[in-house]
Amino acid sequence: MKKITPFLWYENQAEDAARFYVSLFKNSRITNIQRIQNSGPDENQEVLVINFELDGLELGAFNGGPYFKLNEAASLSVSCENQAEVDRLWAALSAGGEEQQCGWLKDRFGLSWQIVPARMEELMQDPDPVKVGRVTHAMLGMVKLDIAELERAYRGD
Repeated sequence: MKKITPFLWYENQAEDAARFYVSLFKNSRITNIQRIQNSGPDENQEVLVINFELDGLELGAFNGGPYFKLNEAASLSVSCENQAEVDRLWAALSAGGEEQQCGWLKDRFGLSWQIVPARMEELMQDPDPVKVGRVTHAMLGMVKLDIAELERAYRGD
C-alpha cells in the first residue's frame, strides 16, 4: 500500500463501484477485499473495504453507511488520448448518473469525474492568451468535451 491512498465512502455500493471502475480502465484490478460478518438473520459476509487500482492509481472504497455522501468537492480527472476514449468513458460513467458542464459528470454511485482530452490540456498551455481564451470559452459551452470543436476554437474558425 502506498503512503497516501484516496479513499471513497459509499453507503453500501463500494464493491459494485470498484468492480465497475476496474472494468473501464486498462491496467486496473481489485487488490484486496476486507469483509465483515453480518449479524443479521442470514449472517452473510459483507464488504467493509475494497482496495483497487485504476491504471496504477491505488484507491480504497468503504461501505460506511448513509452518514456521508460523495460530492463534487473531490473528483477523479481522466486524461483521454482521443475522442473515442472520451466518448467511451463518458457513456459508461454518465449512464445512470448526471452529465454536467465542462466535461464533468457524476456517475451512478455519486462519484464526480472530469473526462478531459489530452489535446485540450495541450491547447490550454499555449503561450497565446487569445487562443487559450477561445478554447476556454468553447469548453464552457460544452457538456461532454469535443476535441474537434476545441481545435476549431483554438484556430479561431
